[in-house]
Amino acid sequence: MAIILNLETATTNCSVSISKGNEVIFLKENNAVSYSHSEQLHVFIKEALDEVSLSFSDLNAIAISKGPGSYTGLRIGVSAAKGLCFSLDLPLISVPTLESMAHQVQLGEGELAIPVLDARRMEVYSAVFNHQYKEIRETRAEIIDESSFADYVSEPKVYVVGSGAEKCKDVLGHSNFQFDASIVPSAKEMAPIAFEKYKKGQCEDIAYFEPYYLKDFVIQSKKKP
Repeated sequence: MAIILNLETATTNCSVSISKGNEVIFLKENNAVSYSHSEQLHVFIKEALDEVSLSFSDLNAIAISKGPGSYTGLRIGVSAAKGLCFSLDLPLISVPTLESMAHQVQLGEGELAIPVLDARRMEVYSAVFNHQYKEIRETRAEIIDESSFADYVSEPKVYVVGSGAEKCKDVLGHSNFQFDASIVPSAKEMAPIAFEKYKKGQCEDIAYFEPYYLKDFVIQSKKKP
């Protein structure tokens, strides 16, 4: 059974898991308000391996949350994953961040999950998944207004989850929409997705793989007095 190291750094949650097949055998994470990935990620990786008495040589692959999300967080995670893959000669698996978030919602027949990550002001990164966790609307960066997600107001129940859920709640008044801003991307939900991709040989070209930023990085300068 494949042993995979899963790394999630797309948001404030620095999360590391080790999975054996579909099962997570260890999870270590810290969702700090200030990003701490550069200090914690490699420490968490070592703690995870030590806790389950494994070494790097026992790993079959490394999975990384590919985004969208924080530019800096994604860079740190992808750089760490690619470095380990190069040095250990392991395959790299990428997991869409919003897809793994959708897996945190228990969906019934006909219900939908819409993971939304805050992208400043009234903008979010979002995608739409059905009850089988299949993406039925692609990932977008979009401004939230009264017409957002209007195509889904007739569905039995729609779960809008993630750091952008509060701004959506303030604007969207549909009775079948439920909002949960507490859900953050985690390496726990990456595990079954990564294992399926591993079995199918769906791996990345390590040399050319880049995070899915969705938007260009913009450096904000302080206003002159």
